[in-house]
Amino acid sequence: MGKIHIAVGSTRRPKLAAVTQALESFGSVLAPTAEFAVLGFDVDSGVGHTPSSRSELMRGARQRAESLIQLARQRHETWQYFVGLEGGLDTVQENGARRVFLESWAYVSDGTVGHYGRSGGVEIPAALVHEVLENGVELSEAIDRFAGAVGIRDAQGAWGVLSCDLITRQDAFRVAVLAAFAPFYNSKMYRAASAAR
Repeated sequence: MGKIHIAVGSTRRPKLAAVTQALESFGSVLAPTAEFAVLGFDVDSGVGHTPSSRSELMRGARQRAESLIQLARQRHETWQYFVGLEGGLDTVQENGARRVFLESWAYVSDGTVGHYGRSGGVEIPAALVHEVLENGVELSEAIDRFAGAVGIRDAQGAWGVLSCDLITRQDAFRVAVLAAFAPFYNSKMYRAASAAR
């Protein structure tokens, strides 16, 4: 089948590695005889530096993928898939209390249709929530300060800090990518489910 090019709306190592690692799991099902090339591009999400709601996370992931589609058209590229990844916070109310979770989202498109996927969520400590949501500090800066380190975003991420490295930023995005690609690599099931409606 040749080479399948997958454009990713980021040049950050954990995000690109997450897509590559996810492909190792489903690539042989998506296109059994193909080779895959993961290409990273710095595109704008159109959302804040730390998205603070599920809708903002989803919008950021989708807008990254849509920016890649436009880039492909401008450059006359024949990339087959476009992946937008967005990490940030999802705030929920439970029994009158605010709980805030770190989540990683993916949006994958083939240029015609697209699908979302997300990681699980890890609850953020209240002091960190206050720094990010009330004081407007970017999550990557706040987690560096809380952990007493520099460049955590490009290493294990806030996920790793909060989970003692049992779940890294790359792990979370890998799960989101696996979930978002499911309608493509398991298209028979998705078509059957749509036909049964």
